[in-house]
Amino acid sequence: MKKRIAIFGSTGSVGTQALEVIASNVDRFEVEILTAHSNDKLLIQQAKKFNPNAVVIVNENKYAAVRDALASTNVKVFAGEKALDEVAAFDTYDMMLAAIVGFAGLKSTLKAIESGKAIALANKETLVVAGDIVMQKAVEKRVPVIPVDSEHSAIFQCLIGETRNKIEKVVLTASGGPFLGKKPNFLVNVKKEHALQHPNWNMGAKISVDSATLMNKGLEMIEARWLFNLQPDQIQVIVHPESIIHSMVQFEDGSIKAQMGLPDMKVPIQYALAFPQRIPNTFPRYDFTRSSGLHFEQPDIKTFRNLALAMQALQKGGNTPCVLNAANEIAVYGFLRNRIGFLDMMEMVERAMDKIPYIEKPTLEEYFESDAAARNFAASLIHI
Repeated sequence: MKKRIAIFGSTGSVGTQALEVIASNVDRFEVEILTAHSNDKLLIQQAKKFNPNAVVIVNENKYAAVRDALASTNVKVFAGEKALDEVAAFDTYDMMLAAIVGFAGLKSTLKAIESGKAIALANKETLVVAGDIVMQKAVEKRVPVIPVDSEHSAIFQCLIGETRNKIEKVVLTASGGPFLGKKPNFLVNVKKEHALQHPNWNMGAKISVDSATLMNKGLEMIEARWLFNLQPDQIQVIVHPESIIHSMVQFEDGSIKAQMGLPDMKVPIQYALAFPQRIPNTFPRYDFTRSSGLHFEQPDIKTFRNLALAMQALQKGGNTPCVLNAANEIAVYGFLRNRIGFLDMMEMVERAMDKIPYIEKPTLEEYFESDAAARNFAASLIHI
C-alpha cells in the first residue's frame, strides 16, 4: 500500500522538495492533497503532474484560475483559509506534511491531529506558538509527530533506541547564516538580498531571514522543548559553519550521538515521509577524505539579539513564545519589503515582548488573541 501524503504548503521550499522525493518514489508514496497560499500557477502545475484528490488555494481571488485550469481533471478545488481546516479533516490521506510557513499552519495541523493523522512537521511555529496544546493533543490521539527540520530530525534519529536512557542535553547546530562574525556597524546596512543568501541551505525567504538573524535557531530551541519534552537548560545552541553535523544528543553517561550528512533538506523530508523505514536515494554523500575540518563556536547573542530574546521566551514560557513569533513574522514582512532595517527587526520583537500582557497558561483562544495583539502592535511600529 502506498502512503498517501497531504502537503500543506506545497509551493514553498519544503513542499517542492517533498514533491521531488515523492516523484522519485512513486511506488511508495502518492499525493492526496496539495495546498498553496497564492502561487496558483505552481499549484496548477503540481496538480496536473501528481493528480491529487484535492487542492486548496488560500487566496480566494485565485480560485477561478485554479478551478478553470483543473476543470478537465478529477481534482477537487477549494479556496480560503477555512478550506484548509476542512481538507485537513479528510479521511483520505495517511500523513500530513505540515509545511505552511508561520502561524498560519497551526489550525490545519491541529485539525489533522484531531483526525488521527501522522504529522511530518516542517512548521516549527506550530510548536513555538502552542506547543503544550499541540503535543498534548498528539499524545491523546496517539498521533506521531515526526520532525522535518534538519536539526530536530537529527535529534529524533539520535533518540531511536534510547527510550529508557536519560537525556542530559541536546545541542542544536547553527550555520551562523550569511553574517557570521559580523557586528552591528556592518548589519545596520544589510539589505534583504544579502540576508537571503544563505551559505549552506536552500530555503524560502522568511526562513532565510530568520536564519540570518538567528531567530530561526531560537524558534528551534522552543520547538525542541516540546518535541522532546525537555527543560530549557537542556537545550544548547552551537555555531557549526559547515552544517555537516545537524544536531547532537548528550546522554547522562556523557556519550554524545550526532547525526551527520551534507546539508540537503530532501534527506530529512524523505526520512519523515518514509519513517520508520530508511529508503535509498541518489543524493550526494559526504566525503570525510575531502573534509577541511569541522568547526564550532559560541553564538554571538549580543549582536544577534533575536536568539537571546528567544531564549528569554523559552525560559519564561506561557504566551511569550507566541508573542515573540508573531512580532517576528511582522518584522520579517517589513524587512522583506524594505520598510525597516535588519537590526530594527530585533528591536520590534523586544518591544512586543515588553508590551503584550503575559499569560502563564494560555488557552488556545488566548494564544490566538496574543498572536493578534502582537501582530497589531508590531505592525503599528512600521505603519503596515
